[in-house]
Amino acid sequence: MAHFSGPTQLKTSFMIRTRFAPSPTGYLHIGGARTALFSWAYARRHGGQFVLRIEDTDLERSTVESTQAILDAMTWLGLDHDEGPHYQMNRMQDYRDVAQKLLDGGNAYWCYASPDELTEMRESQRAQGLKPRYDGRWRPENAKGKTPPANVKPVLRFRNPDGGEVSWDDLVKGPITVSNQELDDLVLLRTDGVPTYNFGVVVDDWDMKISHVTRGDDHVNNTPRQINIFNALGFELPAFGHVPMILGHDGERLSKRHGAVSVMQYHDEGYLPEALLNYLARLGWGHGDDEVFSVAQFVEWFDLADVSRSPAKFDPAKLDWINQQYLKSADDARLAALVGPVLRLRECDPDQGPALERVVALIKERATSIVELADAAVLFYRALHPVAELKNKFYAAESRPALEALRRRFADLDWQREAIGQAVKEAVTEFKLKMPKVAMPLRVMVTGEPQTPPIDATLELIGRDEVLARMDRELQNFPG
Repeated sequence: MAHFSGPTQLKTSFMIRTRFAPSPTGYLHIGGARTALFSWAYARRHGGQFVLRIEDTDLERSTVESTQAILDAMTWLGLDHDEGPHYQMNRMQDYRDVAQKLLDGGNAYWCYASPDELTEMRESQRAQGLKPRYDGRWRPENAKGKTPPANVKPVLRFRNPDGGEVSWDDLVKGPITVSNQELDDLVLLRTDGVPTYNFGVVVDDWDMKISHVTRGDDHVNNTPRQINIFNALGFELPAFGHVPMILGHDGERLSKRHGAVSVMQYHDEGYLPEALLNYLARLGWGHGDDEVFSVAQFVEWFDLADVSRSPAKFDPAKLDWINQQYLKSADDARLAALVGPVLRLRECDPDQGPALERVVALIKERATSIVELADAAVLFYRALHPVAELKNKFYAAESRPALEALRRRFADLDWQREAIGQAVKEAVTEFKLKMPKVAMPLRVMVTGEPQTPPIDATLELIGRDEVLARMDRELQNFPG
């Protein structure tokens, strides 16, 4: 890590370097994952570097478990970093060194206002109809003759410019200008010497040579404060891009009731990481009418200038559809490896029965998740007893002779899909029934379900002995 060497330090060479800097106060959620994806893709497209930084200075809320959950989610999504993870709590001396430079340059000062004092100040301002803000009472010119109270640990405050404006050309939102009169003297170091968010990220982004900062637009109000700190230190500014938030389908802020859960919950619910990335890429960004595309295509196409300035809406049904497209084209061996552990949770042994790869190949067209694939595969490894409603609907006395004859034919049949299908057709013809009168009760008898892939292919995979055993059991329950 480069160490701070003073405000005259300049970047000696230019390389695009982006970063993702989550706080480990919870899991990685959809919004954070999309921000990480955009930052990662921008670096990858331009041959740059992607830095991972863990902003763990919220000592009360940061946890080791949350940190690991974030790292696990990034790994699962395939958002690999070139540098890091860096941890802010390992960089305390760097922040203190930069803080001292600000003090020495007259751009920071110690503030001894107590919490009670500050609360009283804000309440008084609100009573007067004013915006609550620090009033500069411990600025050097206002603190002349004051003796710092012995019982108050000071915080270090930044001396924000009194006049003028802060402007930047946002990579997503376009030109933004904020009056310095809207900003007050923010805290740089807390009483325990730990940096606040706005100070820590300035030091980190400079020290880590971050060229492009992409983050949610809830940080727009922080950016002018950070720019003023950059300027006070003589640091070169990175480019800023603020991505609009993600809303639920009802236009409200995204929450758990909209499906905004931990990224790793999508893993547990059977989504493929490339499908989730594809969906996240389409939240507020697009490339013509393209809906399904590879990560490599996304990297080739992505530009922050194409990110929408309007909030995106999260649609779980669309995510399911995209995941289904990826499942259809996924390698069967890979899917079998993912489905196997889920099957075991359903008291099925995929090693005792048909090859799971063949089962997956047969059923994956209909599934929207690995969990659905596993649920659909159960009938191949464990007999499912049809419910009374299905029996009442499909078990008819007129079908029994045909099914009994079919059972006898199955006993000596060359157990191949084509032969099974032909035997069913012959039973339909011989007993002068319509196909549903034979195929539907047969399906329910053997699978316990009214809908499956083609019955001949399904029976072939289940296997002759198991099919005969299930038919024997259910024929005992048949009317007639």
